Amino acid sequence: MTEKPTYASQVGGLIFALLLVDEQGRVAEMNHAAENLLSRSSKRAAGLPFSEVVNVIDERVIAHLKNPDAALVARNVGLIVDGREIRVNVTFSPLAASPGWRVITLSDVGRDSANNEGETSGEMIGAPAILAHEIKNPLAAIRAGAQLAARKLPFEDKKLAKMITSEVDRIAGLIDRMQALGKTTPEPVSACNPHEAIRAAVGTVRTGVSGGVRITEEFDPSLPPVLASQESLEQVLINLISNACDAASQSDAPSVTVRTRFVSGLVFSAVRLGRRVKLPIEITISDNGSGIAENLREHIFEPFVTSKKSGQGLGLALVRKLVRDMDGRIGHERDERRGLTNFRIHLPMAAHQDLNGADQ
Repeated sequence: MTEKPTYASQVGGLIFALLLVDEQGRVAEMNHAAENLLSRSSKRAAGLPFSEVVNVIDERVIAHLKNPDAALVARNVGLIVDGREIRVNVTFSPLAASPGWRVITLSDVGRDSANNEGETSGEMIGAPAILAHEIKNPLAAIRAGAQLAARKLPFEDKKLAKMITSEVDRIAGLIDRMQALGKTTPEPVSACNPHEAIRAAVGTVRTGVSGGVRITEEFDPSLPPVLASQESLEQVLINLISNACDAASQSDAPSVTVRTRFVSGLVFSAVRLGRRVKLPIEITISDNGSGIAENLREHIFEPFVTSKKSGQGLGLALVRKLVRDMDGRIGHERDERRGLTNFRIHLPMAAHQDLNGADQ
């Protein structure tokens, strides 16, 4: 029988940030997830006031720190980390056996986590995916009938036949996306250049962009190859960059920026994989649009959730699935100070065997 994990290993394996704060409001310990979220080691944070380690924007949360015996559950709280704003859910849990001491947790709002990865989409999309094949057969017959009718109808009635054809195509496209969401076998991954995937996606989006949206690339030239499916990564980027262009199009100077960088400390505890995954390659798509409606921010990656009038709410759900299939992570946050919406993709780095077929 395997030995029971210690409390230390249990805390260390949590996928959300946990900090132990003493009766003076100083940080005593932090778990690995807290180190990753706050970009600060536990050793360097030990003994510092919580407010110095965690730069909280919301004054109400700061005020709550002064009462060590009060519990707190707060959602969508702003933090400043490395000069940028992120949104988190916060809990304060007083320890009754140790007066004045508290356990504080921070869970990243909008981030794709092992607790919600694909589970909702799997349940919601599973049944429609099973029916998709049966639905598409009569759709094909309807489309063929409409095309045949268009040849025989008088000119003034041909518009009706064309409308039937276009609506059938729209429904068939929707079913294709639902089938993609229900697909259980991920595409094979290999070493690929993320900048090549980005340039291909930007080139595709630029052909259809209107409204004078400026797309800027800011690349880290030293970035190593990622372990991903080139086709899936391009599909993810096309979707995110297109969405960013749509969101920015109403701004006075519409702008979208695609950035890459190496984040050495990021580790994702992926419960579904049964292991911790290092995700050092970061791709960020930023736009200066008005942002996602607050009531949708926590649900934007769920199927059928959309802020577009004509949207079907499957694009970001499919994006999340494709990123997850590559063992990656995707999240978003709103930087209100700079007026930017940021979607961040984190992917694993290709190992030597992925580059050359054998260890070096």
